[in-house]
Amino acid sequence: MTPETTTAFKQLYAASLKPGVLDLKTKELIALACGVSRLCDGCVQHHVKAAKAAGATLDEIHAALDVCILMGGGPANVYARKALEYWNAG
Repeated sequence: MTPETTTAFKQLYAASLKPGVLDLKTKELIALACGVSRLCDGCVQHHVKAAKAAGATLDEIHAALDVCILMGGGPANVYARKALEYWNAG
């Protein structure tokens, strides 16, 4: 991975999460759902923390994870549980 790629990704990250039509909390809940659906442990851990910092409640996390389990089945259920572990740890 080159510095140029890292810089470009950081710019994409910032642009994608910039509040606009959707607020940061909503975008972080979406990012968490994507991380669970993609079975990305690092993504789940990061976006649980970021969603919490953006004001997401545990009930909102549960609602987002319910949709992940609906769409992703058993594997998403495993990563949804990890998300809750990260929520409780943080």
